[in-house]
Order: sequence, then C-alpha cells, then structure tokens
Amino acid sequence: MALVRYEPWSVLNQLHGQINRILEREFEHGASSAATADWIPPADIEEYPDRFVLKLDVPGVDVEAIDITLDKGVLSVSGERARATDKAVERTRSERPYGRFHRRFTLPDTVDAASVHATGRNGIVEVTIPKQAKAQPRRIQVAAA
Repeated sequence: MALVRYEPWSVLNQLHGQINRILEREFEHGASSAATADWIPPADIEEYPDRFVLKLDVPGVDVEAIDITLDKGVLSVSGERARATDKAVERTRSERPYGRFHRRFTLPDTVDAASVHATGRNGIVEVTIPKQAKAQPRRIQVAAA
C-alpha cells in the first residue's frame, strides 16, 4: 500500500507553468518580466523614517546570480534557481520552484536612488532604499522674538 499525498493545487501550478511557457514564446526570448518568470519570490517591504527595506526570500539562489537594477523609479530583481542535474536522483516530492524569477517594485519619488544597496545572507536578499533628506520630517524650533 502506498501513501499518496493529495495536492489540490498541483493542477493549478501545472496550469500556471503552461501559461508562462506560452507567454514566454510570445515575447522575445530574452525579455524578463513577471509573466515569463517560472516563480515569484515572496517579499516584505518595511518603511522606516529614513529608508525602505525590501526583503526577498530566495533560498538556494547564489547572490552572485541575482541582478538588481533601478531605472526610472522601478526596482527590478531577477535571477535563477538552478535545479540539481544529478540523474541518479529520483525526486519523490518537489515543492520548491526552479528556474527564472523576476519582481518589480515601483518606488516613490522620495527615495535616494544613488544610495540604494543590497546584501544577501541565509537565502534572503535585503535591499535598503534610503529616502532623500528633504523627504524626512524635521522639527523646527520656535525662537523668541
């Protein structure tokens, strides 16, 4: 007797993959957008008084293989998680997606685009996006006349 886990979303995931492959053929092969991505990494966006912090979960992706660009107020993060090519391995379960990923984020006008920086550690890419000094609130002291 074999145990088989019921996966109600597996058919939907297969359909999503087929739609992505069809759309990929329609667009130029080198184009990279969310429509042609094989998977989309989850992201958290945190706002502080002086900066935004974007955290993307990309376990198993080498930080050297991640491309981050900022153009005209749009931050794009893309890369690829490669599948192991060991032919001797039979996968009995595969829940983590593989292939290309792509995310885009429209940034507000208040960011300092020249000071954006990113770090990667433990499968999380953290992009720090400072706000412009003029966008930060400041307290104005009232002087006695």
